[in-house]
Amino acid sequence: MKKLLLIPAILTTFASAEAYTQADRILDMQKMAQAMQDIQTGFFYNNIDIVKDGTKTLRETIKRVGPIDSEINTKDIYEKWINNSLKMTNKIKKKITKKAEDIDERFESGDPKQALQAYSKISQQCLKCHINIRKW
Repeated sequence: MKKLLLIPAILTTFASAEAYTQADRILDMQKMAQAMQDIQTGFFYNNIDIVKDGTKTLRETIKRVGPIDSEINTKDIYEKWINNSLKMTNKIKKKITKKAEDIDERFESGDPKQALQAYSKISQQCLKCHINIRKW
């Protein structure tokens, strides 16, 4: 009886462990765009809770962003070389995470100018990724 219950649980686990897809990436980009808007709204209303919610969402979402399955498993050598931007992606992810933490610390400590500069740095990292990796 226990084996009969265990087998569906294992199959469900493997079925949910799918690769990162383009649809996942689009959803994550939308979440990050909304998080950036939330941070900006928190700045305008001088509300640390809105800012913290935005930075928390941003930090959680950026962790999932990465190359999609078709970019990883491509057979074309040139395309693989073009798409081999994992190091750059990881650097950008680390910088965005650090700057999101800076926003929380600076805004909470009463230094909105520095928090806004960290927000600007995050925007620069987003644009850097879209220009260099996504080929805008």
